[in-house]
Amino acid sequence: MAPEQRRGLLVDWGGVLTTNLFEAFSAFCRAEGLAPTTVRDAFLGEGRTLLADFECARIDAPAFEAGFGAILGVAEHDGLIGRLFGGLAPDAEMQDAVAAAKAAGVHTGLLSNSWGADGYDRTRFDELFDVLVISGEEGVRKPEPGIYVLAAERMGLAPEALVFVDDIPGNLKPARALGMATVHHTAAATTIAELEELLGVTLSPRPRSGGAGPPRGPRRPPAPHASR
Repeated sequence: MAPEQRRGLLVDWGGVLTTNLFEAFSAFCRAEGLAPTTVRDAFLGEGRTLLADFECARIDAPAFEAGFGAILGVAEHDGLIGRLFGGLAPDAEMQDAVAAAKAAGVHTGLLSNSWGADGYDRTRFDELFDVLVISGEEGVRKPEPGIYVLAAERMGLAPEALVFVDDIPGNLKPARALGMATVHHTAAATTIAELEELLGVTLSPRPRSGGAGPPRGPRRPPAPHASR
């Protein structure tokens, strides 16, 4: 499908609309006196099943904290999730870009593996998203193919009409297999530039001589999307 036909945007939360997730985990490790990659290594190894169960809401937060704290060798388990994410902050530039896409007529959705019902700052959700697909509410998680199929159905668009952004390459593979365009997020500037090309809309102010950039809006009239 040609880029001009893509009219829906799905985005991950942690590490895309926030600052870097793994930098936050490294900061946690330093604060706890652990090697910098301890959390990452645990998620790839002994903690993989525990994480999947938590992200799909098969276990609750206290059970995850107790189990993962034991894997990490952390003495204090209570409040572990808050400490893991203590270094995370919103990425205003990325959030503004998603809001601009929605305002320009692009159908937008969140596709996220959750860390409990309280794991999101929902202040801007109405401004950012038409659709929410959150693993803990659906019982399926990335990179399981079913959650991408569900997201496309909920967006009311064929996969080939969608762009999906995630910071973890393995989460992009099933989306590509379905026909979605994918963007591996590493920095706001490069991601926004790719999205502007794929979606055909302006997502960041453009400088002009003698003043501020022009208002955000479509470079071309966006194609109508299906009912929300």
